[in-house]
Amino acid sequence: MDMKTSSSEKDQAWTVVIRPKRPWWDLNLSELWRYRDLIGLWVRREFVAVYKQTILGPLWHVIPTLISSAVFTVVFGNIAQISTEGTPAYLFYMAGNTIWVYFSGCVSSTSVTFAVNVGIFGKVYFPRLAMPIASIISQLITFGVRLGVFLALWLFFLLSGSSVHPTGWVFLLPVLLLIVAGMGFGLGIMISALTTKYRDLQQLLGVGLTLVMYASPIIYPLSEVTGTLRLLLLLNPLSPVLEIFRLGFLGKSAISPIYLLYSVGFTIVVLLMSVIIFHKAESTFLDTI
Repeated sequence: MDMKTSSSEKDQAWTVVIRPKRPWWDLNLSELWRYRDLIGLWVRREFVAVYKQTILGPLWHVIPTLISSAVFTVVFGNIAQISTEGTPAYLFYMAGNTIWVYFSGCVSSTSVTFAVNVGIFGKVYFPRLAMPIASIISQLITFGVRLGVFLALWLFFLLSGSSVHPTGWVFLLPVLLLIVAGMGFGLGIMISALTTKYRDLQQLLGVGLTLVMYASPIIYPLSEVTGTLRLLLLLNPLSPVLEIFRLGFLGKSAISPIYLLYSVGFTIVVLLMSVIIFHKAESTFLDTI
């Protein structure tokens, strides 16, 4: 009886084989595709969870951006008198906030992948990258909502005769989104993996994002910054993305689009580093969290 059972088990064809170690470059994308339905469920969960049991519902995806743009207009545009190069102040700040909120949302949502889902990871197997990927897709959907509001305001100012001149660079929008998503995804899962050992990183994340925001041309045009400070701001890979986004929709930019290649290179490096760190943390994080 034991011999028959052993033979039956030996001949059984397994559909999934879980191995303890894989090379860092093995992303196993075919496995992620096989779990696409699960990713879809998580995307829906993350998108709906923001406005579930609220009165205003999906409007909460755009209300913070609208309010922060209004605050920037009053504080930096009217009180501090920071130039927006002739562009309507509210539209200028809205353009910067639209990209920034997408980036910060990608980093914040993926940076808690391990800490928030440790209970699920310890009970059932699935590709661990599925969760941060679902977060990025969810953030892309909310970006689409915010972009729709921005385009409505942009069209209003354009038809009212304001100093807004769209250019052909607007067609680079999908490329800009890929760059921002790649940076946010890479930095987010890198932080998530490191916080399994260094909890301080999660506490410092909010402060770090605030510093990056002020180091990006969101509340001021890059043309107003000169000298060494300008060179430092150009080291921020988000700066070219923000400038090209404004060049496409508003017709003004302080740098050449060639700087976008720096952002692409930075994103590739961050993604490679994050994959290495993620794979190293994936096999041990249940013992450290």
